[in-house]
Amino acid sequence: MKRTLTSLPALVLAIGILFLFSANCEGQRRSPNIVLIVSDDMGYADIGIHGSQDISTPNIDELARGGTRFTDAYVSGPYCSPTRAGLMTGRYQERFGHEFNPDGSEAMRHVLGLPLTEVTIADYFRAAGYRTALFGKWHLGSSEEFHPMSRGFDEFFGFLGGDHSYIDPQLSGPDPLLDGRKPVEKTEYLTDVFTDRAVEFIKSNRTRPFFLYLAYNSVHTPLQAPEKYLKRFPQIADRTRRTYAAMLSAMDDGIGRTLSALKDTGLEEDTLIIFLNDNGGPTMPGTTVNGSSNAPFRGSKRQTWEGGIRVAFMIRWKGKLAEGKTDSRPIIQLDVLPTALAAAGIRPKPQSNLDGVNLLPFLWGKKSGRVHEALYWRLGENMAIREGDWKLVKTVDGRLFGADPNVPGYLAGVELYDLKNDAGESKNLAAANPKRVKELVAAWTLWNKMLSKPLWGPGPRPSR
Repeated sequence: MKRTLTSLPALVLAIGILFLFSANCEGQRRSPNIVLIVSDDMGYADIGIHGSQDISTPNIDELARGGTRFTDAYVSGPYCSPTRAGLMTGRYQERFGHEFNPDGSEAMRHVLGLPLTEVTIADYFRAAGYRTALFGKWHLGSSEEFHPMSRGFDEFFGFLGGDHSYIDPQLSGPDPLLDGRKPVEKTEYLTDVFTDRAVEFIKSNRTRPFFLYLAYNSVHTPLQAPEKYLKRFPQIADRTRRTYAAMLSAMDDGIGRTLSALKDTGLEEDTLIIFLNDNGGPTMPGTTVNGSSNAPFRGSKRQTWEGGIRVAFMIRWKGKLAEGKTDSRPIIQLDVLPTALAAAGIRPKPQSNLDGVNLLPFLWGKKSGRVHEALYWRLGENMAIREGDWKLVKTVDGRLFGADPNVPGYLAGVELYDLKNDAGESKNLAAANPKRVKELVAAWTLWNKMLSKPLWGPGPRPSR
């Protein structure tokens, strides 16, 4: 009896230690947060890590140095909404008819949007118990059924269309700035406000896993920047370029504040962060548009040359992924969804038919070789396919028309480039390599047969 009494405190102590150990293990098994940051219309050459000399982007550069930067990263659409449709679903957007921007008449509002048949990345995370939020640009439909809070997001602060004033919510007419579903009448500089909301969201959700989609509209037009950012670039004489630089600097500050919020809340090592751009900068020859540069690549937003589709892409997961790495394997923004789900231990729906690939095994060295056998593009009269270092492409001057890829002649005049030796696509090798052209045409044609007809067109064809 005496031995039993003296063993009781030891038993209690053992139970307590076991409880603490279990709790600690549970803490270690915390599902990771996912922070997805997207910039809008940013030129490939306009960040420090890509060689910019006149615009300083220390926070984007630090994000790249803290993880892996993909040098050959792409988006599946050369302009805004199609890229975002692919990003949200992990599928080529042409598979479900979302080939063009959903910009049309009020009567078409209930048609123009990400089809309700598609499961979004936010749907997956909310179903898994995550708190989900979008702060920024949506551009996947403006009617109630397409609203972000109808597509998996618990919180939304931003706008539904393709662009918005940075300084006055009243200037955007039928596309109001929204807090949830309620119009906002006054706000500060929009880039700063989106960051404020992201920081607040991180701090208020430090004890539960979250998915944060921070979709800046910077550096999309209209070109607007407060003096506090403009005065950072007195050396830039061109007014358009200077305003663009100020807008990009404001976004870089915002990314820095977001990263600091993760560190200050102790969530830095519990958070997978991905940063990418939605398409190349709008740098058509003879125009300034927003002042961006896609050097060293040829082409622009709305085109399938490298300048329209190759983008900044970096991924960081402190303590889980190597730091300071570059990876030259071609990837695409469709890979974001399966990678994020895999990090969180969430299985895609069996019928999802994802085109994206989980990047984690490649980043961890568990898989080698190509991530994708080939990457494909179709946007009206524009097409491309990249297989290894070879790229077959046909593109136009940036004006989009609803061409039918099944009509004979669609692939006439295709160009062939060796991207390993000619990333600027300056030497067309099609005539010298007819067999390679034939093979890539056959592969693209097979892929094209699996796609849907566009649910809407790019708008009326302008006169030439």
